[in-house]
Amino acid sequence: MKINNKQIIFSRGLALVLALGLGACNDLDEYNPSNATADTVWSTPEGFVTVVNGAYSEQRSWYGKEDGEFMGESGTDLWFNRDKNTYAGQLTQYAGLTPLQGNPNRAAWTLLWRSINLCNAGINRINEAGFTSVQEKNQREGELRFLRAYYYWHVVETWGGVMLRTEETKEPIVTATRSSVSAFYDLIISDLEFAAANLPVSWGNEYSRATNKAAMGFLARAYLSRAYYSSGSDAQGFFTKARDMANSVITRKAELKVDLWPSYADLFNPTNNKRQGRDGGEALYVISNSTNQSLNYDDQGNRLFQVFQTPYNGKPGLEQSLAYGYENNRRLMPTLTLLDLYDATKDSRYEGSFQEVWLANKAYTWTAADVKTYSKDASLVGKQVKVGDTALVITKRALPNKSLKSYVVYDRNDVYAPNRTIRDGLNFVTLKKFFDPNRSAPNVQAGTNDVVVMRLAEMYLISAEAEFQLGNRAAAATMINVLRTRAAKKTPVNQTTAMQITAADVTLDFILDERAREFAGENIRWFDVKRMKGVRSGDDFVNYIKQRNPDITQVQPFHVLRPIRQEELNALTNGAEFGQNPGY
Repeated sequence: MKINNKQIIFSRGLALVLALGLGACNDLDEYNPSNATADTVWSTPEGFVTVVNGAYSEQRSWYGKEDGEFMGESGTDLWFNRDKNTYAGQLTQYAGLTPLQGNPNRAAWTLLWRSINLCNAGINRINEAGFTSVQEKNQREGELRFLRAYYYWHVVETWGGVMLRTEETKEPIVTATRSSVSAFYDLIISDLEFAAANLPVSWGNEYSRATNKAAMGFLARAYLSRAYYSSGSDAQGFFTKARDMANSVITRKAELKVDLWPSYADLFNPTNNKRQGRDGGEALYVISNSTNQSLNYDDQGNRLFQVFQTPYNGKPGLEQSLAYGYENNRRLMPTLTLLDLYDATKDSRYEGSFQEVWLANKAYTWTAADVKTYSKDASLVGKQVKVGDTALVITKRALPNKSLKSYVVYDRNDVYAPNRTIRDGLNFVTLKKFFDPNRSAPNVQAGTNDVVVMRLAEMYLISAEAEFQLGNRAAAATMINVLRTRAAKKTPVNQTTAMQITAADVTLDFILDERAREFAGENIRWFDVKRMKGVRSGDDFVNYIKQRNPDITQVQPFHVLRPIRQEELNALTNGAEFGQNPGY
């Protein structure tokens, strides 16, 4: 997105001045070297764009950082801490998650409210900004309403019915009243409907601004989420709206300049990353990162390439490289449940998502010491490994004769125990979706990739889930089969027919499995599991996670919500009345 970086920095400063945590007293003392105020800067259309640009900023604290992966992926059936460590264990393992412990949950609260307040400020002031073009005014308001809905969706799904504000907060808040989940969704849906009606199909080169397709996509997600908080005809109404909106995006994809990428593997090929958010790509909404780090929100850019990385550097025949990634900040490893969801003989999404083989990037000769370390047969001493030969295999398969292989091997029995728990977590299959070989050096931690927040594939699965809930299993299967057709391996044998499902195959669990196969690692799993298993039954949420991820033992039904920061409640004069979320 070609937004002037100075505008972003200035708007972030104003956002801090207007900061909102329930009791955000500590955020109000900010230095303003220009002595400019919102009243003066935002009084012209040109100046008003700074509040719009600033409202985008804090989404980069969630998406593209490990914080977003912990909030959106961990604590589910798909992931656990690498090395079985306790880093961010409050979210990954539900160990000690309290109102006073558990980042990034606590940090996310502050950042989301800060962003919401900036959106409120802009929406409330836009009529005073001097716009002479109604279309331009509505487009800028559409951006702000999209972002407010986007932030509020994260708030209500994470913390439930807390405080819903539509007015700009200029002074510390000392009292607060809870709002219902339905009230949150009333505002979210209203904002997204306005955005969908007024945002353009494309902003040209500023491709990471909110567009019509982004608003429609998030509206489909909002309708679907809202349905689970309803029952009877009300729920059916929201499921119908979710289905219809998702189908509208699909049927209008040419008009909206979006389409499924032909190959799943190519969708995540780093050479295609900057193309996904542009006209014709698969993304409905992206968060862009510049290759010039000085233009980014911070000096880290997109760090997702580090999160799911297994250690390889220093193993026989391998040294750190751009192609294989930076391993010092690895955080999460896949569960056996996740890996076994894929039939790798038919489904290209496994190879498109995960790395099992590393080729030697330096010459190596097997030594007696390494033969002992890696439990190899003594006959391998002196065996040469050339650049380009296989050096490391970590696989979900069980392999015979591992000691005779002239490369390091960790198979499913080395990584996982018979009860499907993780043995030590030191080596594991790597999620490669976010690889970033375009950094300037192998040890550079700042990534340059864009983050795809929502893509067209989700519309097919939203439609399928809604159809299932409406009793239309055949229609659900039809939608799912579109993605399975793309995912089917085409060579050496075309597996398209074998990948198709029928109406009888469609269950809620199957849809959850299909979402895992399609979106593993893409910042959405916790919300999916909560929606389908936790909104209506905390016990189902617990049982689903424990059965599929036996290393998580402390999850409780109340964990379908996260705790509110205790500091926020302490700052309220009616904190006891406002109340902490249940269970905390």
